[in-house]
Amino acid sequence: MELKQTDQTLLEQMRITEFDIENRKLLLALSDEDFKRLKGYRAIIEGRVDALVEAFYQMQTSVAEIALLIGDADTLDRLKNAQRRYVLDLFSGLYDLEYVNNRLRIGLVHKRIGVEPKLYLSAINTLKSLLLEIIFETLTDKAERQGMLAALDKLLLFDITLVFETYIRSLVSEIEISKEKSERYACALEEKVRERTQQLEELTRVDSLTGLLSVRYLNETLTRTLRIAQRRHEPVSIVYMDINEFKAINDNHGHPHGDHILRAVGAAIKKISREEDCCFRYGGDEFCLILPNCQEEQARERYVNRLSAEISQCFKNVTLSIGIVQTGPDKYGEPDTLIRKADEQMYAAKKASKTDDRIGDAVDVGKTA
Repeated sequence: MELKQTDQTLLEQMRITEFDIENRKLLLALSDEDFKRLKGYRAIIEGRVDALVEAFYQMQTSVAEIALLIGDADTLDRLKNAQRRYVLDLFSGLYDLEYVNNRLRIGLVHKRIGVEPKLYLSAINTLKSLLLEIIFETLTDKAERQGMLAALDKLLLFDITLVFETYIRSLVSEIEISKEKSERYACALEEKVRERTQQLEELTRVDSLTGLLSVRYLNETLTRTLRIAQRRHEPVSIVYMDINEFKAINDNHGHPHGDHILRAVGAAIKKISREEDCCFRYGGDEFCLILPNCQEEQARERYVNRLSAEISQCFKNVTLSIGIVQTGPDKYGEPDTLIRKADEQMYAAKKASKTDDRIGDAVDVGKTA
């Protein structure tokens, strides 16, 4: 299992090992002679480190940006103590994993508190200038002085590379986190769009007044139903119906009453339909139903007798004209042809029906291949 970042040290996160440290020293030409030279100078630095740190922060706090970052006296005291340890470590002669980890943390802390690279480099340059003053003052031998200056230059560069790698890694981590957040937001947005699109599709699939399916999906649904029926060798019945004298109902009682009747008819159709039946509001007061694995007589029983009973419970004088066409299982018609024939059956039933309180039945509704 992959470790969390907080479970790892900076050295582990940046994959810095003893071998890597030795390789870095080799690249910068840091030698054992340099380490001995720096360690041998530690006693002189220890005697001057407090004055050096005071001078360093006098120069630093004269820069408005740095003074603003330090902020208060307590913070300044803590920084002075940390700087004292930093300077003494430069002359410890031991530049191992612990030394490197401390330098990495310096870079991390500087990045977190908002110290820009230019300010860090400026501080290193200030520290170097103060150390040079001490070296020139205490080392009179030119060769010894040049050796010390070269060793110090290389060690400071060693430190700078570590600090800047931490800077860069921190920036890359921020970019990766921002990228992950953006990707998560994009995924969440895509999911929300998908849900909204699905909701809109559902709204377009359903007629808002009756709750039945929208006519725009009728041909697609019938085609799919016929293909399935052919594979299974099953019959399909198509039922076409409309409300008798619906225009007169709207004219005499108003459109709100007409809408009430349409809703009631839609509810009655859904109540008596099977789960596999597909029931559409064709338009106006017309309805079209697709009944898979259903013979004509079964459709007649369900949508003539039972539907009549359901509607009569709500409206005594509302009747329907119904046309029923069966196709299959031996031969199957085309979707447009079947709907047209069911429509013709419905009009034949309407013509034959009388204006009384019974449901008009379709006439001549034999099987249509």
